[in-house]
Amino acid sequence: MKILAVDTSSRSCSVAVVEKNNLLAEIIKEDGETHSRHLMDMIKKVFEFSGLVPFDIDCFAVTKGPGSFTGLRIGISSVKGLAAATGKPIAGISTLDALAAQVFPTPYLVCPVIDARRGEVYSSRYRFADGLIRKEMKEEAFLPDKAAEGIGEPCLFVGDGASLYRNIIEKKLGNLAYFPPPLFNVIRASAVAFMSLKKFENNDTLDPALLVPHYIRMSDGKLKL
Repeated sequence: MKILAVDTSSRSCSVAVVEKNNLLAEIIKEDGETHSRHLMDMIKKVFEFSGLVPFDIDCFAVTKGPGSFTGLRIGISSVKGLAAATGKPIAGISTLDALAAQVFPTPYLVCPVIDARRGEVYSSRYRFADGLIRKEMKEEAFLPDKAAEGIGEPCLFVGDGASLYRNIIEKKLGNLAYFPPPLFNVIRASAVAFMSLKKFENNDTLDPALLVPHYIRMSDGKLKL
């Protein structure tokens, strides 16, 4: 099974093609420019690197949020277009799930934290069990210190929000807070693709028209209205 996956939920932009458990090609760009300027070129490049064309792809995957409202719309609309044009299924993957899945198996609690702007973060909590990462808390948007609230055990914080608000988290948890190298804070499309593999095997897919971003909170424009 060949999967093309896209992530545009944050400052970084990533595209990957995988086949079963093999990564065929992946591009990650992190320059802060709007993803609409580069995404289609990146998709074209991974097809070139993997020696495939769109109709070779069996299914498509994309991060559905939470994350940047504009970024999510760009990635989801692009992948929906490809899925509709090729008639192939599509799966939406939680951004926080993808971040957590990139961490090496650990006995520590895992807490992905994404910068939500306006002084807030998106976060959830996960734990490895039998080699699989499992979600223990619903996804929420709140102030950075709440991401560490109630934690009384070693916890690994990952994501751009964890990096941005590291001092706040460390002040609250002290030596219970751990942080991986910066490379783990960037969402990789290959992680999104590998996560989606089980969805496709279980026919847990969506009609492209039904996939919508998972924002968690309202946009600034709606709040003003």
